[in-house]
Amino acid sequence: MKELEYPFDADYIVKKARRLRKELLADGTQRIEKRIAVLGGATTHDVVRVLELFLLHHGIAPVFYESEYNRFREDALFPEEEFASFQPDVIYLHTCLQNIREWPLLSDDAGTVQGKLDAVTSEYVRIWEALKEKHHCAVIQDNFVLPSYRLLGNRDASDVHGRVNFVDRLNAFFAEYAATHEGFYLQDVRYIAACYGQDAWCDPSAWYLYKYAQALSAVPYLAHNLANMIKSVFGKNKKALVLDLDNTLWGGVVGDDGKEGIEIGEETATAEAYTAFQRYIKAQKDIGIVLNVASKNTEDNARAGLTHPDSVLAPEDFLYLQANWDPKSDNVMQIAKGMNIGTDAIVFVDDNPAEREIVTANVPGVAAPALTTPEHYIRDIDRAGYFEVTNLSEDDRKRVQMYRENAERMKLEESFTDYHAYLLSLEMQAEIAPFAPVYYERISQLTNKSNQYNLTTKRFTVEEIKAAAEDPACITLYGRLKDKFGDNGVVALLIARVDSASAAGQSAASGQETGIAEQSAASGGEAGVAEKDVVSGGETDAAGQGGPTAEEGVVAHIELFLMSCRVLKRDMEVAMMDALYEQCRARGIKTMYGTYIPTAKNGMVADFYKLRGFTQVESETATGSAATAAAGDEKDAAGNGGTDAAAGATATAAGSTDAPGTTRWRYDIPADWQPQCDVIEIAGAL
Repeated sequence: MKELEYPFDADYIVKKARRLRKELLADGTQRIEKRIAVLGGATTHDVVRVLELFLLHHGIAPVFYESEYNRFREDALFPEEEFASFQPDVIYLHTCLQNIREWPLLSDDAGTVQGKLDAVTSEYVRIWEALKEKHHCAVIQDNFVLPSYRLLGNRDASDVHGRVNFVDRLNAFFAEYAATHEGFYLQDVRYIAACYGQDAWCDPSAWYLYKYAQALSAVPYLAHNLANMIKSVFGKNKKALVLDLDNTLWGGVVGDDGKEGIEIGEETATAEAYTAFQRYIKAQKDIGIVLNVASKNTEDNARAGLTHPDSVLAPEDFLYLQANWDPKSDNVMQIAKGMNIGTDAIVFVDDNPAEREIVTANVPGVAAPALTTPEHYIRDIDRAGYFEVTNLSEDDRKRVQMYRENAERMKLEESFTDYHAYLLSLEMQAEIAPFAPVYYERISQLTNKSNQYNLTTKRFTVEEIKAAAEDPACITLYGRLKDKFGDNGVVALLIARVDSASAAGQSAASGQETGIAEQSAASGGEAGVAEKDVVSGGETDAAGQGGPTAEEGVVAHIELFLMSCRVLKRDMEVAMMDALYEQCRARGIKTMYGTYIPTAKNGMVADFYKLRGFTQVESETATGSAATAAAGDEKDAAGNGGTDAAAGATATAAGSTDAPGTTRWRYDIPADWQPQCDVIEIAGAL
């Protein structure tokens, strides 16, 4: 929705929020449901109202819990039943300067001031840790804007008694906590307020009249920034830039002005602006953003511009350099296909509004920021928050190289007529092992980004991944794949819940859930690890994971199986299932169940279980009623419900049903079972 693209009209959004919400819900977009708790030290109604718009725009259908005014402490430490049972995916703490109870006095000595600082920080740490312990989800905390006055003038920033100094020290503590605690994120309200204008942001009348922490017209900027953080946590960031060249990366038209005639470098103000913009674009590679070109030019002219002595960017910085006279929309589509990503993961950057209009009209989901003038290009893109970094894994840093290596694999594949021989030629090695702390961040990212090769589309935060890894009733496996071209990183994930056969039948019959928590069908199949009754105890297996022993009569339910699309058709899924079978055999498990929950994007895995030798035992109708394929077979105890939320549906907090097309499968592991993957060398650790 253009009204919600940066730069936006904040007053218009506030006034027309109801109409915008209605249009968003009717636009046919498939959205995932997320449950968001907003705990406020200030009035939060309008924050929630506008935040919903930006989240809907990002493909997230939010269900909100909103605390009463200034009840954030009580909700965190002594929650009432409504919040205690809400099961949030994200908790947002919207606190402000007015929530600080004691400030330094000029009569205080340094020790007294430190004591007041410690009192504030310890209170917040207590709140954060209580939320983490009870809810195991992402927590987003506001930092503090600057005080509205300086009793000591400029000395207020350096003197231990100054409020500015006090706030700076609080913000530094908050930042350090965020840097050292997984699943905890700091919203830099101080920066947003500075960009907006400190005096305009901290409108005293907004607080005195309504207890707003910021002016009403500033709410969209707060909500926009917060929505960017939330969509990043759940893997909805953009992945690639597709850039024009002439008057976008340099001034002038290289085909007309020649290599020497374009504006780049330090000679003029305009040239300097383009140089700064190129530096900004090149820096995106450091956070894993893939750079591409789509320019109406000859390739020779494009390369000439990029090899200008003062150009920061060079041809080798780009994965695809599409310089031709084809429609740019076609080039963008080809780049997305070559990268094997959705077009909604691309940001198209072009100074020409006509080209932007054509591309957005013909390429579904692509973002095309409205550029103003060269000196503002950086701001135009940066403030939009397309690439908001909440977690930065090693795989993110290496993403560009991974795409290059994949292009080399595609070239090699074209030279083979025997596909099996091609796979063997890759000399693949896989590290398949239980979830390890070093990979928690990457594993969480994969669950939130992978949509196509994903059997249930369940999403997990870092905290939930940790809980699954430590749960003795879960088998967890990650797969990392290397070949002669390079390391693909962690590309496959699996979680299977181990349950007693009798308990499995009872829970399936009664609709009770165990182990990994499920949400409603409208939720997009989202799930998080909950503190529910699970089968525990038993011996630790060879891989170091505990669980029920064979004597208990156990079965395994595959709760999560996904794979990155960059390793499709490489038999990694076969290797992962081989590893799961080995884990099951080590525990004496002879029967496995799996569930496929269809979404708008995961049709490619509809036959996954059939191809692996499973037998379908149950399918779901549109109303959630089950048709059992084989009498006497146990139903899957997982209660797997959900697919991407349909347009216009914001799910309720209660109720659970399977979406149309959901199927459940059973596999009895043969006594003479042997591994099926013969093209990948498997190791516990490489």
